[in-house]
Amino acid sequence: MASKKKGQGFQSAAGLIRYFDNETSKGPVLKPWSVVGIIAVVIAVICIAGFVWPAA
Repeated sequence: MASKKKGQGFQSAAGLIRYFDNETSKGPVLKPWSVVGIIAVVIAVICIAGFVWPAA
């Protein structure tokens, strides 16, 4: 009975590994510094817009 549980667990783990392997190969790949740069530009634009168009 214990050997059947071990066999099922291994098969489930193998299926999850195969699923996540296929999932990671899709989509755009961004470098971390690109993300930091984009965030910095967005923050700068928001700050400049606050000075140009101040709230009433």
